[in-house]
Amino acid sequence: MSAKVLMITGDFTEDYETMVPFQTLLAMGYQVDAVCPGKKAGEAVATCIHDFEGDQTYTEKRGHNFKLNATFAEVDVAGYDALVIPGGRAPEYLRLDGAVIAAVRHFMDAGKPVAAICHGAQILTAADVINGRTVSAYPACRPEVELAGATYADIAVDAAVTDGNLVTAPAWPAHPAWLAQFIAVLGGSAAGSLAA
Repeated sequence: MSAKVLMITGDFTEDYETMVPFQTLLAMGYQVDAVCPGKKAGEAVATCIHDFEGDQTYTEKRGHNFKLNATFAEVDVAGYDALVIPGGRAPEYLRLDGAVIAAVRHFMDAGKPVAAICHGAQILTAADVINGRTVSAYPACRPEVELAGATYADIAVDAAVTDGNLVTAPAWPAHPAWLAQFIAVLGGSAAGSLAA
């Protein structure tokens, strides 16, 4: 039986950081339920695209609409094996939702696999679950990560770091490393192979 993965996302989530893990995990046979507080299955969240074009910070453009396939208010987190937290603008407001914080604490307290990327670390810091951990995030989140008691992993933008059940990365260029490490923590394999 494949693992059930919960993805908590919201309006102006980063497009790639939502679409790519959602589709990749589905393609690998995992069940992925994407939810947003205040929205129901069949509704959509707006996404944004963050790009690195030589400016002092990332640029931001409107992305696609991402269709949710589950309803946040109906989710029982105990029935899920893992959690994915995309970045973008959404974590800024999702971290203010008590039910989101409770869900994150459930996964971390239970030692279930958790993958957070980019600004997704803002939710981890608000949930107070990374003290003593090594955590990567978008560099602008470094002060929050360190104030939450974690060691900030200052790694390349295409790298990821695993600390126990937690897999984090700085931004979407890290998808290959981040997803491979997350799948390994899930107990699966990201190595492509053909049946003999």
